[in-house]
Amino acid sequence: MSGPGPIDGRASGQGRVFQTGGDQYIQEHHHHYEPGAAPLLAPVSTATRGMIAPDSVRVPLVGRAPGILRDRAALMERLRAAVTGPGGDVHVLHGLGGCGKTAVAHALFTEAVRDQGRIGLWVNASERISLRAGMLAVAGDRGATTGELAAAASGQRAAADLVWHYLDHSAQRWLLVLDNADDPTVLEEGGWLRTSPLGTVLVTTRHATSPLWRGTGSARHPVGVLPEADAAQVLCDLAPDAGTVESAQKVARRLGCLPLALTLAGSHLSHQLLESWSMDEYDRKLSEDSTALVDQGAAGTGSGQSRHLVGRTWQLSLDALAGQGLPEATTLLRLLSCWAADPVPLSLLMPVARGAVDLGHLAPPLPADRVEPALRGLLDHSLIGMVEADGRRCVQAHGVLLDSVAAGVPEERRGGLAEAAGRLLEAALPPDEAVPADTPTGWELFAPHVSRLLQAAPGELPAGLAVRAARLMHHAGNFPGALKQARYAAGSAELCLGKEHSVYLAARDAEGWALHYLARFSDAEAVHRQTLAARRRVLGPDHPETLRSHLGLGLSLNLLGRHEEAVQSVRRAIDGQRRVLGAGALETLFSRALILEILPELGRSREFDEAAQVTEDCDHFLQPDHLTTVLTYHCYGEGLRILGRYAEAEPVARRVLADRTSRQGREHPLTLAALSLTARVAHGLGKLDEAVAALQELIERRERVLGPEHPFVVEGREWLAEWQAEGQSQR
Repeated sequence: MSGPGPIDGRASGQGRVFQTGGDQYIQEHHHHYEPGAAPLLAPVSTATRGMIAPDSVRVPLVGRAPGILRDRAALMERLRAAVTGPGGDVHVLHGLGGCGKTAVAHALFTEAVRDQGRIGLWVNASERISLRAGMLAVAGDRGATTGELAAAASGQRAAADLVWHYLDHSAQRWLLVLDNADDPTVLEEGGWLRTSPLGTVLVTTRHATSPLWRGTGSARHPVGVLPEADAAQVLCDLAPDAGTVESAQKVARRLGCLPLALTLAGSHLSHQLLESWSMDEYDRKLSEDSTALVDQGAAGTGSGQSRHLVGRTWQLSLDALAGQGLPEATTLLRLLSCWAADPVPLSLLMPVARGAVDLGHLAPPLPADRVEPALRGLLDHSLIGMVEADGRRCVQAHGVLLDSVAAGVPEERRGGLAEAAGRLLEAALPPDEAVPADTPTGWELFAPHVSRLLQAAPGELPAGLAVRAARLMHHAGNFPGALKQARYAAGSAELCLGKEHSVYLAARDAEGWALHYLARFSDAEAVHRQTLAARRRVLGPDHPETLRSHLGLGLSLNLLGRHEEAVQSVRRAIDGQRRVLGAGALETLFSRALILEILPELGRSREFDEAAQVTEDCDHFLQPDHLTTVLTYHCYGEGLRILGRYAEAEPVARRVLADRTSRQGREHPLTLAALSLTARVAHGLGKLDEAVAALQELIERRERVLGPEHPFVVEGREWLAEWQAEGQSQR
């Protein structure tokens, strides 16, 4: 017998073509109806086409629920009171996907059925078809006849009215859960969300702001991430042998305490066969590819649905927004994923909204007039939240969400997004000034986003922004932070740009200055010397950045006691700056001020007095409260003290302390240096009580700012012991 040949026949209308390669017996029955006379249960409308009744509405069909519900006690108490109360309420659990809304609903459902004798009814409200099928199944459970259900299914009877008729006439009290109602229009269009005196309705949704949740008898309950201790306990519940509570806390912290991520991680740890990672090992692996690793735990939960995977659950919300005419929300969330999980000031996005930064080239495009709707869409779907940080309005997204969104960006689109993210940060940061007029403020919220961008997209712009952030930290007096940021920028710039690139050298320069102000003078000298050699070779001997390296090297040499070398290096900077920048340039005045601390160490009083002309030049060229003017008088007062001219130094020291305090705050390290100058001048004048009081205050404040083991704190304690001994000997 030969195999089947090609099909030769054609059919149209209700015709059929059958072909076989062997003997077959076919029996076919055809039923023909006049238009409008089809059976009642036939899927004749788009509303019912494909509708299949759920396997159960008495059992939550949600996969494996947590054995123990952590940190939801207060919420559960409110919901229990609603279930046992008079009824007629709608309670809405809203929050980010994966934060455990369904787990709370499942726990309440179980208790209501088991402990309160309620009829539990569970409906998947994620889409119209599943909602309609589930609600009609609820009507059938409550007593609707087959004919009534058929009429409702075919559109010949109002389906929602039928369901609520039977709920209103139920012989038993009930709890109805409408799970995953992330598109409120699905409930709203058919009038499916109602209240009844015989029961309580519980809705879970990602959509936080729908007017539908604000109706009479409705109460909204935000569901967020877990506290760290409870999040760690979730991991210990699922994988009790994988590590200590402390190790679980580290994993929980890295996963942002998101219940879905915790569940997947715990499942992964408890179902390993070939490998047996501890929680510490799992924490290290998370730094490599967190999203993919976490989602491997889905095999242990028995669910591979998108809603149950951190790498795909957010896409459900983005697809819904695109379906509502907001594809730009995807681009905006991808842009946010270039930054950190810290608060993002709304001001960072204003250049896009105003059209100053054009993101129309991204895919999907994000034109100026679509930024506000896209933001609103992300907020509505709980993909971001509104927070306040440092008195500024910000948006914030969960770290796991941002990681998974970033991982899902197509390779060919990443460069454009990173460039846009960098340009926005560049516009938001204060100007990059080696010698600022004032201590820059308002930039602190941008620093973590600079670091994240450099990590995600190493390059010249992100590395340059990281150097800028390091300098801002330095100006603010955060020298440890400046050192860390400068080294991070240098490491990244070395890999992607090379050791002779200007950005790498700028990062090393910032590192040297931070080391100097941390009293690590030998390390600072080495960094400045290396940077100076490279800048002379790459930029030339008279480039402003080369001259700045001469200055940095000179200051470190001075505090290492190599004063003659220090003077030579700083004079080289000053002479070059006079030629290249001009005598009145800020950087020239800055260098001229700093030499006032070095010349007295060599006893060069006459040269010091000549160099002190810089105080008059600052008064002439700058405002009295300009930071360079303040620095100049600070160095002048320090020089007078070193020379033993305490009477001249006293009014200068008092002025500097007042200026530092008003311009930079009581806790700034340079304000504390001014307090140190004031104390030492008082001691030089023999005003021991005043000197001891100032020194005690200085030690206390420096311990708070710099730490108890900082060299300046240790030195201050030694002075205090000496001065107190002097005071006792004079009594």
